[in-house]
Amino acid sequence: MIRADVCNPCSEGYAPLSIPGAGGWTPAPAPPLNLSLPFAREFTYQNLRVFPNVYLAPMEGVTDPSFRRLCKRLAGGRMGMLVSEFVSIEGLTRFNPKTEEKTRFYPEELPFTVQIFGAEPERMAWAAQRVEEGGASAVEINCGCPVPKVVKKGGGSGLLKDLPLLAQICTAVRQAVSIPCSIKVRLGWSDDHVTVFETVKIAQDCGMGLIVIHGRTRAQGYKGWANWDLIGEAKSRASIPVVGNGDISTYQGAVDRLQRYGVDGVIAGRGAMHNPWMFAQIADLYEGKTPRSPTLREHRDVFRLFEQLLREEMDHEGRILGKLKQFSARCMKSLRGVAGARLELLRSESVTQYLDIADAFFEGLERDGGGEWDPGAVRELNGKNALEPEAGAAHW
Repeated sequence: MIRADVCNPCSEGYAPLSIPGAGGWTPAPAPPLNLSLPFAREFTYQNLRVFPNVYLAPMEGVTDPSFRRLCKRLAGGRMGMLVSEFVSIEGLTRFNPKTEEKTRFYPEELPFTVQIFGAEPERMAWAAQRVEEGGASAVEINCGCPVPKVVKKGGGSGLLKDLPLLAQICTAVRQAVSIPCSIKVRLGWSDDHVTVFETVKIAQDCGMGLIVIHGRTRAQGYKGWANWDLIGEAKSRASIPVVGNGDISTYQGAVDRLQRYGVDGVIAGRGAMHNPWMFAQIADLYEGKTPRSPTLREHRDVFRLFEQLLREEMDHEGRILGKLKQFSARCMKSLRGVAGARLELLRSESVTQYLDIADAFFEGLERDGGGEWDPGAVRELNGKNALEPEAGAAHW
């Protein structure tokens, strides 16, 4: 249940808007991709260059070092930014080993941003200093997480109900560090409490160099469509770079948003779980090459690459198997007619059995044909029942 009483109401001159239907927006069908139309391919904030400007969104429980490195390896190292899972200031300022582990990154992940969440300006500033001391390229304030246990303490999207506190946090963090600072927000708390234009002002006034906007309200969670019209309107009012987030699972969809809404960049979250090759396709496009679909052999090999990266992070077979199952449950949805094999993988009882099933399945596809890849047709990114396909979908 969504609670609207967990944070203080906005005050001190901030004026959230009531926009009926903000969370019920449906996009117009995307036109065919036209690369002759202009769009941003990079942006710079506070002296940090991000190129390419389509990168992986942070997702708790997903974008650990193994998955981040998988995406960057598939892209041949050509990713403009990587971002940590969100990190609690409670754990970070208490030197909790598990929390500190979430701030760790490999040199190949640079430039790297650590995203922190909390509701106390002084401790947020201290946490940001610890992030800088750890060698991260940038720090980001999470103002978008809708999880109740985070929101009830005033953090995440709870800050959208207390904009004066958000302004204090942004100021404290900016004054505490010399590395680039950004915030990630949602459109607002609900259709009756849309704050995105106010958070743009706060970000600019308090020294943030970048604002990342997820085009849903907190009340929506991850359901419905991300409202890119409001993201585009926020961009038109901003004097700092704006990155948009929501419903991106193909390189065509990313370019469409860059062109139609004029944003400086795009991040892909759940869509990247279905299509981790998206960043390679974007990089190829920006280099003047024709983006290509992964072969069946590359699909087969990606499971072994992911297993290798997981083993560099952990040695518990159960954890490795769980991560592999999480990955295949999403990644294989982009292949048509593979539901049976996906179910077999989810039922596997060991890593060896899992990889044997994957090898046998893809060898059969290579031999007999089939398994057409179409990530744009995947619309159930998180239980969503949408009416329009992603730009770039070949089938619907």
